[in-house]
Amino acid sequence: MFSRRALTLATRSTRAFARPQPRIPRAPFSVAASQRADIPRNVIGDFPSDKAVGEIDDPEMNGGYINPPRIKRQHRDPYADWDDKQERRNFGEPVHEDNEVLGVFALEDYTHMTTGRGLLMWGFFISCVLSVSYLVTMTYPGKPSTPMEFQGGLDKELGGAGAVRAFQAGDEIEDV
Repeated sequence: MFSRRALTLATRSTRAFARPQPRIPRAPFSVAASQRADIPRNVIGDFPSDKAVGEIDDPEMNGGYINPPRIKRQHRDPYADWDDKQERRNFGEPVHEDNEVLGVFALEDYTHMTTGRGLLMWGFFISCVLSVSYLVTMTYPGKPSTPMEFQGGLDKELGGAGAVRAFQAGDEIEDV
């Protein structure tokens, strides 16, 4: 049974490879590859290295755009004399590539508490809860080992002959 399945699978896979596959034209994904296609071959027949194509001139590959340092706008001085006070930037100042992440309207960095201080506060909270629960267990009276017994079972005090009576001497203690 297994050998029959294996044989069927093998013939199906070879038939798929034997069929001619359609050729899909693909666009070059690299600027260097498209530039390399326009350059004639060297005497040896190899393409020139990528460094000759121009990647050294533009290491960040952003068209020579001057990228300012990656600083969030929330960390800039809000009281400085900015041309655009809301976005905290001056006219003509280059904008970073990741401006949507670094701008004022992006999510803010959480700088209110350090990791060490947060862990210290968690430790203090957990130790307080554990100490309070320890104090409660040490001072809270537990259930007495034997219930109190009353003379006559407090029959008259609890309402008469039909009332549920308290324990009296000789009653059996039920384990719950």
